[in-house]
Amino acid sequence: MTPAPSASVALLQTLIAFPSVSLQPNDGLIAKVQEILAQAGIASTRAPDPEDPRRTNLFASVGPEGVPGVLLSGHTDVVPVEGQPWTSPPFEATHRDGRIYGRGTADMKGFVACAVVAMVAAAGRPLKQPLQLALSFDEEIGCVGVRHLLRRLENQLPAPTLCIVGEPTLMRIGTGHKGKAAYRAVCCGQAGHSGLAPQFVNAIHMASDLVASAREVQRELAETGPREEGYGVPYSTVHVGTIQGGSALNIVPSACELSFEIRHVAQDQPAQILARILQRLAARVEREAQHADAPLPEVTLRNSYPSLSTPEDAPAVGLLRTLLPAGTPTTRVDYGSEGGLFQQSWQQTTVLVCGPGSITVAHKADEYVELSQLEACDRMLAGLVDHLCR
Repeated sequence: MTPAPSASVALLQTLIAFPSVSLQPNDGLIAKVQEILAQAGIASTRAPDPEDPRRTNLFASVGPEGVPGVLLSGHTDVVPVEGQPWTSPPFEATHRDGRIYGRGTADMKGFVACAVVAMVAAAGRPLKQPLQLALSFDEEIGCVGVRHLLRRLENQLPAPTLCIVGEPTLMRIGTGHKGKAAYRAVCCGQAGHSGLAPQFVNAIHMASDLVASAREVQRELAETGPREEGYGVPYSTVHVGTIQGGSALNIVPSACELSFEIRHVAQDQPAQILARILQRLAARVEREAQHADAPLPEVTLRNSYPSLSTPEDAPAVGLLRTLLPAGTPTTRVDYGSEGGLFQQSWQQTTVLVCGPGSITVAHKADEYVELSQLEACDRMLAGLVDHLCR
């Protein structure tokens, strides 16, 4: 006889069925979580997008008021599935080989399910410190939604002593991640017949020079820039993600647009890296001198979030070590999270990243989380609730 699924597994199955893709409504999922919390006597509040209340954050707290507690933070949005070769329905939970498959299982509805179950369990315990829950929307496109929640919570409650962001770390203790700044560059040229191409400013050529300048600065960052060991790439990186321009082969392109990002270690400032790139571009344009009067690209910041850096000897790291198996390592994660924003807003709060599942399967077809990972997360959070009762 197959054993009944744990409360976390059962809730995860429910959460997967909500197709809460970024930029789409997530209010159905939030309403379900609120219903579960309310049944346990836990009040919760929403902090919606001012322009679309169907996309919303949630905050809940259980235990004494006016006392610093521990905050569990997770995002409810997932990345799209279109064009991916899924072998099972992405928005249905599929059990196979000790795993649950479905979009968001690892990133990061598995942790959300465990956190909600922990909140319900905590409601019946004599907590000395509160356990709190923050669920956000549109994290996948730059930690957008949680900013509304942070503004709502500002000056409304004591800053938590610890914030655990449940991104997938295989239940290792994440002490840091890089910051990110995303930019759009618009390059302007002059339309003309390609037979007379040298007489006009080619916007695609200008964009190519911008890319070349970015690659030069990237080489410098790799060779002489600040380093933070523990990352897959221990220095700041510059990455060009998209480029569009031109209308026909026989027309000199008058416009070209590209998007790029800077992911930076704590010692670097993205604005300074951008300035170096633009200085290289200006020197390149002047050196070539064919169109020295051509306008340089217009670069705008689209989105950014700060890096996260927590000392490995922080008391909260020691606390998590007592709640996890002996020898659980610390790590730095190669993706961003709302953790940097929490650390920026609540400077006295220790922020760590720790959650079930692996980032290596996130955003892919047949994303999954191991049942053993969910069990490990449940054990950690149960131990945390015990700690808050002491």
